[in-house]
Amino acid sequence: MRLDVNTLFVVTMHVEVILGLLLYFVWSQNLGKRALAWWGGAHLMRAASIMLFGLHGSVPEAVSIDLANAALFTSFSLTWSGARVFDRRAPEPLWALVGVAVWIVASRLPQSSSMIELRALTGAAIVACYTWLAAFEFWRGRAEALVSRWPAIFMLSAHGALFLLRTPLGAMQHIAPSNNLAMSGWLDLLSLEGLLFTISIAFILLAMAKESTEYRHRTAARTDALTGVANRRGFLEQTAASSRSAADPGPTAVLMFDLDHFKLINDRHGHAVGDRALQIFADTARAHVGSSGMVARWGGDEFVAVLYDITHERAATLAERIQVAFEKAAANIEGYRPNATVSVGMVYCPGGELDLQRLLLQADRALYRAKADGRNRLAVAPLDAAMAADETILASAGRRSAAA
Repeated sequence: MRLDVNTLFVVTMHVEVILGLLLYFVWSQNLGKRALAWWGGAHLMRAASIMLFGLHGSVPEAVSIDLANAALFTSFSLTWSGARVFDRRAPEPLWALVGVAVWIVASRLPQSSSMIELRALTGAAIVACYTWLAAFEFWRGRAEALVSRWPAIFMLSAHGALFLLRTPLGAMQHIAPSNNLAMSGWLDLLSLEGLLFTISIAFILLAMAKESTEYRHRTAARTDALTGVANRRGFLEQTAASSRSAADPGPTAVLMFDLDHFKLINDRHGHAVGDRALQIFADTARAHVGSSGMVARWGGDEFVAVLYDITHERAATLAERIQVAFEKAAANIEGYRPNATVSVGMVYCPGGELDLQRLLLQADRALYRAKADGRNRLAVAPLDAAMAADETILASAGRRSAAA
């Protein structure tokens, strides 16, 4: 049984319009999701291209072929641009118009049968490239762990490949008349795939936008808005999850940081300088800790870091390096010289069951001792509170001053 391709064209055009308006409606409810507007425009542009293709024979080919293809390529470039906007990357308007420019050049080729086939293959390649670029953008943004991201990547990748098959199948239909029925069947299925693709991708993109909003709300609730590192809630939840997922967390160090004389910095130089000092420290600590642990803002001018699978010596050295780097980076802020420094309290757990609350308490006590003994230094506390009398103070301020 043959599918009525003309009916499929009409149905697809109406579906494209409905889905485009639906995406615009959802965007109007949340204007921050600008990608929905790009994707809505893509569906409406595809509807326009289908309508122009349907006028073939009743209007000049410059409209029913050239303009229709230009609208088709623009629609897929809008899908790609929307994928970039979705993951907070700027659209590339010049590259989005490359497909149309290539088609204009191709449309000027002589009207021989071989050139017509080349033009068709060029058009299919343009659509496939933009579709694959959209899939690549979603893959590149996979750091935002969205379940719906993977169906979108698969659908776009598959659609680009299938669209590219249409031209050789059409050519084979003319070359091998004996296989005409089989080739026509495959072309009908590809046309049906186009309809199913446009429906499924629209709802997948809507699901991605919804999931992304929820994901970013959850992330914002666990992230300090000023510094970009985790807040106390995010720190506790993530470290608890890490502890549950590891049977033996291994050697662990907890560092508590407190910016020295932070109130004085705010009073003398203003809160803008104080805020910048907090941001500089967060960036410095995060850069030094890297993937070996995590950094969080504990509250006010206090920060905490947890380091996994690390030796006692390396943890102490890392803490000192953060102190030295911060002292250099915060020596001059916005033209002021607050000469900000930081005190550190550290506790080390060689292994076994990880009692984070206990480690935080011990690190906080060591931090208090570091500040009491002159600030801008590292104090290392034993794990057992009963051994507090044996607490060792690493007075390294002199060495740091020399390094600066």
